[in-house]
Amino acid sequence: MMIAYLIGALLFGFAAWLAFGVWRMGAVSSGEEIGDRSGAALLLIDLQTVFWDHGPYDEATKAAAHEVILSEVKSAKDKGVPVIAVRQEWSIPSTQMIARLTMKGQAIAGSAGTELVEPFANLADHILVKRVQDAFETVELNCLLSKLNVASLRVVGLDMNYCVLKTSLAARNRGYDVTLVKAGTLASQPTERAEQLLVESGAAIT
Repeated sequence: MMIAYLIGALLFGFAAWLAFGVWRMGAVSSGEEIGDRSGAALLLIDLQTVFWDHGPYDEATKAAAHEVILSEVKSAKDKGVPVIAVRQEWSIPSTQMIARLTMKGQAIAGSAGTELVEPFANLADHILVKRVQDAFETVELNCLLSKLNVASLRVVGLDMNYCVLKTSLAARNRGYDVTLVKAGTLASQPTERAEQLLVESGAAIT
């Protein structure tokens, strides 16, 4: 009886730990308002080999997004606007376990394919690593944007229903002006709900 109780308690604890990991993966953070700033930046989200080359996106869609992203980067550089890339690396134990169970182990810290994919590898002025879908979950991105005096973000990358969405919503929670460049994003599923949430948050979609 005691053994069964202990096994049940362990299974419950493991399930709760995983459930917390799932919540943590997709949570949208809040933070202090950014205050008076005037700069802009282009944000490239999760343009990594493991997602771009091995994700659920068809070649035609990737080719179209590729052209738009390169155009956005060129426009930013022509205007002297910094280009910031964020890469996904699951490094929290619970999120690593979920990635192994549900994502074929993709983008676990230290695994193959977490680098930026060609031809985006050498475009960013700054490259940061995020631990969950929301790139603002750690202070690093917000600190960099503060240092660069950034108030406005243009966002491209993948996936629009997950990391692009959660990062954009977290940016809006801090008072950033956010413009999502839809043609420069990829999504494995319909995006109507994501677009609704973005518009309701005050983000623009172009």
